[in-house]
This record gives sequence, C-alpha cells and structure tokens, in this order.
Amino acid sequence: MADKKEKRFRFVIVGGGIAGVTCVEQLSSQIPSADVALITAGPHIKAVTNYKQVSKTLEEFDVEERPSSVLEEKFPNLTVIHSAVKSLHTQSHSVETADGRVFGYEKLCICSGGRPKLLTQDNPYVLGIRDTDSAQEFQKRLSKAKRIVVVGNGGIALELVYEVEGCEVIWAVKDKAIGNTFFDAGAAQFLIPALVADKPESAAPCKRTRYTTEEPAPGASQTFTADRNSRRHGSGPTEAGSALGPDWHEGIVLRGTEQVSRRVLLEYQCEVEKIFTSEELLNSPQQTLRLENVGSWPVYIQLTNGKTFGCDFVVSATGVVPNTEPFLSGNNFALADDGGLHIDDHMMTSEPDVYAAGDVCTACWEHSPLWQQMRLWTQARQMGWYAGRCMAAHVLSEPIELDFCFELFSHITKFFNYKVVLLGKFNGQGLGPDHELLLRCTKGQEYVKVVLSGGRMVGAVLIGETDLEETFENLILNKMDLTPYGEELLNPDIDIEDYFD
Repeated sequence: MADKKEKRFRFVIVGGGIAGVTCVEQLSSQIPSADVALITAGPHIKAVTNYKQVSKTLEEFDVEERPSSVLEEKFPNLTVIHSAVKSLHTQSHSVETADGRVFGYEKLCICSGGRPKLLTQDNPYVLGIRDTDSAQEFQKRLSKAKRIVVVGNGGIALELVYEVEGCEVIWAVKDKAIGNTFFDAGAAQFLIPALVADKPESAAPCKRTRYTTEEPAPGASQTFTADRNSRRHGSGPTEAGSALGPDWHEGIVLRGTEQVSRRVLLEYQCEVEKIFTSEELLNSPQQTLRLENVGSWPVYIQLTNGKTFGCDFVVSATGVVPNTEPFLSGNNFALADDGGLHIDDHMMTSEPDVYAAGDVCTACWEHSPLWQQMRLWTQARQMGWYAGRCMAAHVLSEPIELDFCFELFSHITKFFNYKVVLLGKFNGQGLGPDHELLLRCTKGQEYVKVVLSGGRMVGAVLIGETDLEETFENLILNKMDLTPYGEELLNPDIDIEDYFD
C-alpha cells in the first residue's frame, strides 16, 4: 500500500453532507495551517446557510447545495477529492478511493451519512427519496402520475404527502398515527386537517440556488432508482448524493396529472406485503384480489391489512440505515445495535484516530437524561462541529468537554406549514409510567404539550406560533419544580414568560 500513497493529510473527512462540511469548516478555522482533505462522491457539497441561534440549544438554518469550489476558495488549506471511498485501512492510516488513488491521514472523520432503507431492491417502480438526484427524478415521474403510494412515517414522508398536488396519494403508515417519531397521536390529529385544507399560497420563491447534475444518457444506468446501492455496475461503493435539505421540496413543482388539488388516503398500521406488476397480478394464483382494474396500473402494492392498490409508482420513505459499508472490511469497528459506528463522547470510533459524525454513527456515551440521538439535520451539524473540535483538541493536546448541545434534545422544523418545536423527552421517551402530560390545543392554530416527571418539565412539543420555546427550554434546563402551578402552567390567560423570567 505504502508505495501507492498520493499524499498524506493531517485530517481527512469523508462525506460532503452537513456533518462532513461542518467538520471541515471547524478544523480549518481551528488549525488554519493543517492540510485537510474532503473526500466526496458528488460534485456538490451541503452548506449550512442563514444560521440562527434561536435560544440556548435551538438553532435554525437552511441547507444549500453548493459547488465544492466554494469551500476550497474559503479555506486555502483544503483539498476536495471527488470520488467515492472504496476501502479504509486503519492500520496503515490510509483511504483508497474508487478511482484507485490512496491517501494517508493522521486523523480521519467518517461522515458518510445514511442510505435509504428501500422496500425492495432493483424495482423500477420503487423510488427511494433521500437526495437531490432522487428528488428530481421523483418530480419528473410525478408529472405523469395519477396515483402514487407513499410508504413511511418519517420527516420525508410527512413533507412529501403534504407537498404533492394533482395526484392521488395513498399513504401507508405502520403506526397508529402519522409522524410518530416526532409527535404523539394528539398532535397527529391536530395536523391531519391541514392535509385536506387548501394550502396557503407559497411565500416568496426559494432563495436556494440549485445545481442540477447532468441528465444521464438514454439507456445508461440511473443512480436514483432502487439500484442506487447495488454493485452490479462495477462502480465502487455507494455513489449516492448527500441527503436533502430540510426544505428540499422548495422550488420543485410536485404536481401530478389530476385536476384535484390534494387527495390523501391514509392506511394505518400496515406495511408492504408484496409489490407486483399487472402481468404478475394476472398470472397470480390469488384471483381473490379485486381484478376489475387490472392492467390499468403499472404496479400494484399489497398491504398487510389485506388491501391492494394499483398505482403509477411507489415512494419508499422508510428511513435510513447508517452507510458504513465501505469502511468495515478488514477493520475492527465496534457497531451499535442500529448498525451505526459506535462512538464515544469525543466522537471517536473503536479504531485509533478514526472519528465519525452524523447519520453514520451512534452516540454510545451515557446520554444526558434530556437528550436522545435522532438522525436529523440539526444533529448532523452539531456532531460535525463537535467532531472537528475534538480532532483539533487531540492534535493540539488540549482538554475538551462534551458540548452543551448534547445536554438537551432540541429541534425546530416545519410540518404541514406549521412551525414545530421539539424539546427534551418530547414523547416521554424512556420515562416509564410515572410521567404526566399537560395539553393545550386550539384547532387550526396551536398544539402545546408538556411532559412532566416528578413535577419537573422534561419535554415539550410546540406546534404553531406559540412563542413558548425559550421559556420552556429554561424551565427544562433549570429543573424547576412546577408542582405549585399545576394545570395553570398552560392557562392561555396567564403570560407564562412573566412568571419565569
């Protein structure tokens, strides 16, 4: 190996998503003289823009795709290497890229993200949405579609179902309520009417610049369908782009061929039993399936609740799995139960000098009682930033403490055009039976839920313009005993901020 090394860098970061780019920025500003390399498969990187610290732990930002040259211009010490990673050799401290080059490193940070958990591999009618290439393909297919089936209950499924117009959507959710990773059934009920109401006219056009990748030649293998991660083209491991921005659907027209504005049919507590084409349906022994509309749809999906729907295509939005594949062979990485790289409170994996941040890793230190890992944009940014700080501190032999952002879980997002703020154990995660909930709900306006344990606030869900996030964050962090306030805590006639300034 040693004779093939092109160059040795002090720091090598793999992955041009939010975690990787934030790590590069942090390292480059901490040690401006160090050689840093960013290895990324796509021509564009994801940059955090319009960053705003809303409160102690809450932050808001946009995510933009930018050419990687933007980063190189900003940091003269940075080299961007455009290729996928083929293999990692932790003993010789070197990385081999898919185009056969080998780079040495002193410290390495793996920020390769997650890849979509697809319902089925290699089915041309199943589209996984994770990055901008697949979003563009989705838009193209949707423009010819009358009906699609969306499978999944995470953030992308929620946004997709709300944004699609002019096309019937059948939404298969494995849980009893929509969005259960983010909120409880009560909040889901609060949001459902927004699915049938007319959407507000969209505000100003999207300020994000888009760089489109070139259209593949006719007949060439496309990277966005279910075979995005398969090996049969003989290319290196996953060439997938990085994940979408939090408002990825801005600036893309998500419109089908039908005249209706929105028609969403929800199927709860079911998963996909089987996906088949109209030919397979005709030849199937199960003539019990309703056959009156056979042949009129290119693909059929049978759900575990016994219903079968024909549609133009199926969108698989069932979450991601950590993208560890190119790094494991020949090395001894400890993996967490969810398949992520096991990292400690200095973002270090079990292999010497190898760090990880973002969706690819699993935080295995003893968490603060108010924090949990969720594979979200905010956490990718925080982890990338903290990993960069840890790498710099270790090289400079400086001590470093676990960052404050891991004290309290906090996330701010938008669903169905409502602002949504999640704090702490917002769904009572891991609290057992001894917690209580306080609720306040004004239909079509706001939904406020507080989770109390032992008289102290440990979590909250705020939907709508409640302006309570900072007050609640303080109450959670200060661990104040709220027993004396009882139900009054959410009394809309009391200005709670005045109480707790």
